[in-house]
Amino acid sequence: MSERLKGKVAIVTGSTQGIGLAIARRFAAEGAMVTLNSHRDDEAAQAITAELGPQRSLFVHADVADRAAMETLAARTIERFGKVDILINNAGMNVFDDPLALSEEDWRRCFAVDLEGAWNGARAVLPSMLAQGAGSIVNIASVHGHKIIPGCFPYPVAKHALIGMTRALGLEYAARGIRVNSISPGLIVTDMIERHFAACPDPQAERERQAALLPCKRLGKPEEVAATALFLASDEAPFINATDILIDGGRSQLYHE
Repeated sequence: MSERLKGKVAIVTGSTQGIGLAIARRFAAEGAMVTLNSHRDDEAAQAITAELGPQRSLFVHADVADRAAMETLAARTIERFGKVDILINNAGMNVFDDPLALSEEDWRRCFAVDLEGAWNGARAVLPSMLAQGAGSIVNIASVHGHKIIPGCFPYPVAKHALIGMTRALGLEYAARGIRVNSISPGLIVTDMIERHFAACPDPQAERERQAALLPCKRLGKPEEVAATALFLASDEAPFINATDILIDGGRSQLYHE
């Protein structure tokens, strides 16, 4: 790797699996010190912490929906590494339901994690970023923040709001050295998606069916999202702010039956 993040300190929420794990690995490979996070302190957390090593990584067990826990995460990062240059708000959860069948608990939890979680992370790091006059926040949104699929309520509502928050914060702090952008992945083959395929009557047929829907005729990889997060977080994107980048193989642009 080319050490594009050498000397940088990054927090990556939800970084023990899937897209967050790929981002944490890529950032560490590019020279960053990385604070890892999950709402579970389990074998996956221990494995990635051991992989990246104690010199360059710190694991903080915290639920992003808990504002105080996120403030502690930011404080521990600064205590350990001296600053925060990058925040990747990746932690999220799927809540897909019929609107009238949705429970009040699921509605609140979806927004607490997928929207408020990103805000909790941002307001925990913004004071230190503003003090140093620089910082990059990247929110992991979703193609659901651009297009609606029936039966997926209220997840797209939260992701639309997350993209809106990205734009608002990006403009709010642009003149003070802070950039806030988002990434909207489409169908990315994470462990969760692999479990979905495995539960289908014919896993390979479902995989092929999903790939056929995409103009590129293949599914996305977590590492491809990580590469875009790296670009946005690095000093290579100083004039990119308050915007969203779709990573969906062109699917959302296709007029499809």
